[in-house]
Amino acid sequence: MRNLPTCHGIIPARYGSTRFPGKALAHIEGKPMFWHVWSRASQCSDLTSVSLATDDRRIASAAEELGVPVVMTSTEHQSGADRVFEAASILKLPEDSVIVDIQGDEPVLRPHMLGELLRPFFAADGALVRVSTLARPISAQEAALPDRVKVVRDAAGNALYFSRSPIPYARDGESAFDYLVHIGLYAFRYEAMRIFTSLGPSLLERAEKLEQLRLLENGIAIRVELTEGRSLGVDSPGDLTEVNRVLQEEKQS
Repeated sequence: MRNLPTCHGIIPARYGSTRFPGKALAHIEGKPMFWHVWSRASQCSDLTSVSLATDDRRIASAAEELGVPVVMTSTEHQSGADRVFEAASILKLPEDSVIVDIQGDEPVLRPHMLGELLRPFFAADGALVRVSTLARPISAQEAALPDRVKVVRDAAGNALYFSRSPIPYARDGESAFDYLVHIGLYAFRYEAMRIFTSLGPSLLERAEKLEQLRLLENGIAIRVELTEGRSLGVDSPGDLTEVNRVLQEEKQS
């Protein structure tokens, strides 16, 4: 019988942000944003633990006051994945565990999407899966937008490529395929995350400004699970209006 891995969620939350400094501490219904992300992620029964990883004492102090497990990490990290892997090392997570990189600016995260993200690791071929992510179908009109990152998959469900361009290209004007938009949640086996964070930016990654291409260029497959769930990131103070609208809808449903 195959031993199933333990899964651990880590939420990177830095203070510095060009468009929204200190957004991890932005209050939503009386609680900081990171608390909402942590609270929702903690509802996923597949996660053994959920922790916050930050570089700022203000965020760490707020987390401690609210009972959120928090790890202090370096201020020098260039990406959330780097911060997540440092936190995993500090926490001494098992070498055979799966680490989930949970964006700290998605306060209406759907817990079931984390379960969908982790599903490949528990499948019959789960021992072969090193990294997973999510995607959902979108229209051709939405696929034309460069800020919607598209992905195409092979027959096994692994990513062939991610792009800001519409892929696949419909030469005759109509595509028999659904366009798939990438949702930026990732689950890594510990060793895959170690490799990923040790590699420098790749050529395709620099061209498209998509760090997941670093994995593909280095021969690390990414399993892409389909979901109907939607993400809602907060990039500026104005985005909080939509967050509050979604929260109110949830209360009324």
